[in-house]
Amino acid sequence: MKKLLLLLTGLGLHISCAQVPQDHFSKETLSYELQTLEGEKIPFEKVLKMYEGRTIFIDVWASWCPDCLKSLPEVKHLQEKYPEVTFLFLSVDKTPESWAKGIEKYDVKGEHYLISDGMKGAFGKSIALDWIPRYMVVNKEGKLVLFKAIETTDERIIEVLNQ
Repeated sequence: MKKLLLLLTGLGLHISCAQVPQDHFSKETLSYELQTLEGEKIPFEKVLKMYEGRTIFIDVWASWCPDCLKSLPEVKHLQEKYPEVTFLFLSVDKTPESWAKGIEKYDVKGEHYLISDGMKGAFGKSIALDWIPRYMVVNKEGKLVLFKAIETTDERIIEVLNQ
């Protein structure tokens, strides 16, 4: 009976901790080096600083992901509706070549960087990446105001973009 009670308590703590909203990126996330289209490495923190003072809509995607491609028209609609927002696309494509081809093929407009170790690498683990597309929003003050949305129809996206 004690073991069952301990198990249930541990499970309850795990679930409650998993639901705590995140309002900032970890040091590991910020120091992760993304790749530019030119093949250069740049820490995620430096990418965020480039758009300081602006709302940043982050779309973690891949050109091989059917759900990502299906959501692109709605992302493009958000870009039209919110032209003052920076749209930052972080790809988990397997190669820089497939990533660049995907950007061109699907006419993805915005700022582009590659997460070179994929979904399950250091960056993916640091943001608990378990599904793509994955949307996050950083407000003008640099605060992470939306940590996880997986559908463009998530009403929290509109809420934070309207603020």
